[in-house]
Amino acid sequence: MVFSEKLPTLVLLAGGLATRLRPITTTIPKSMVEVAGEPFIAHQLRLAVHQGVRDIVLCVGYLGEQIESFVGDGARFGCKVRYSYDGPDLLGTGGALASALPLLDQDFMVMYGDSYLDVRLSPIYEAFQQSGKPALMVVFRNEGLWDYSNVEFSNDKIHRYSKINRTPKMHYIDYGFGVLKSDLIREWALKGRFDLANLYGSLVDEYCLAGYEVHNRFYEIGSPDGLRETDAYLRNRISK
Repeated sequence: MVFSEKLPTLVLLAGGLATRLRPITTTIPKSMVEVAGEPFIAHQLRLAVHQGVRDIVLCVGYLGEQIESFVGDGARFGCKVRYSYDGPDLLGTGGALASALPLLDQDFMVMYGDSYLDVRLSPIYEAFQQSGKPALMVVFRNEGLWDYSNVEFSNDKIHRYSKINRTPKMHYIDYGFGVLKSDLIREWALKGRFDLANLYGSLVDEYCLAGYEVHNRFYEIGSPDGLRETDAYLRNRISK
């Protein structure tokens, strides 16, 4: 079997209210929060392009027009950027993906809009293709260090995933990056509003979720502590 070397569309989920960053996010969306001297979304886009991504869909909601005004069509970052708006009602991460389906091909990658993930994406997509499964979750051995661990993972397999019902065997964490097939989202959208975490949990129970371990820690701006860490990390990276 021949696998595609071209990376599929990357979906950035950037529609949340970012309540943990208030008052910073009272008048700006989380993606526009300044990190290392510029809006966070700029760092994300440059990293994605560096990894070989050329097509990006931004799922936006709260104050999303500010993101579109800053990013535009993505040309100055070296990629094509399109937008999918939530509308007046919050759709959840799964619902946001369902709304973006008209912009997506059969395979797509997805990442949270507050994450900075410095890992190679090509091996992840290749592992997804080889798995034969409809979805893949990237995991990191967290040991409860940077957030609550929520994944049981061993022998390259995800055995359990839950953000609520945690177990002592959960040494890993959902890294915030996945690869999915559009048909899967289309099927789940028929059930109504849903979150990506619910979909992942169901797929684990059905032995339909592939796993891929990475070893570089994640950075995020979803909390004040995370914002400070990510700012320091990116300033140090830029200075080198």
